[in-house]
Amino acid sequence: MKIKDQKYNKIVSNILSDDDFNQIKKIEHHGTTRFDHSLKVSYYSYVIAKKLHLNYIATARAGLLHDYFFSKEDRNFNERLVSTFVHPKEAVNNAKRFGLSDLEENIIESHMFPIYISIPKYLESWIVTTVDKVVGLKEFLVKYSFKIVREYNVLLLLFTLIR
Repeated sequence: MKIKDQKYNKIVSNILSDDDFNQIKKIEHHGTTRFDHSLKVSYYSYVIAKKLHLNYIATARAGLLHDYFFSKEDRNFNERLVSTFVHPKEAVNNAKRFGLSDLEENIIESHMFPIYISIPKYLESWIVTTVDKVVGLKEFLVKYSFKIVREYNVLLLLFTLIR
């Protein structure tokens, strides 16, 4: 995904040019890369926050950093499950090198609400949390679409037959 919005790109340029951050381009995440996922969450959240006259700068930065953590490729189910609960704090710790505000810290730490115990305190946090769920769901559906489409077609056929 290439973002053409120059104002957005200027806000996140120091993060996007960071070699350590760019390591997340190598990590699979919901059928895409963690980098592409984070970029989508960041940009869509930025657009919403800007339209609502909220802190779109913090929203863009924290949205990009919300999944800034590292994991090995061959994680088993238990490791993935544990990661669900600990990665928000890991992402905050990793992102602190970019100088986080309290708002940005809350956005990152609470993005897994209600699964993770940190509660979103700001509207910007709720935006990133919600956009993350929507983007993640879309990525998941694309990744498994062949299964879903097949099952949907079976359900559609059954519905047609019982009508």
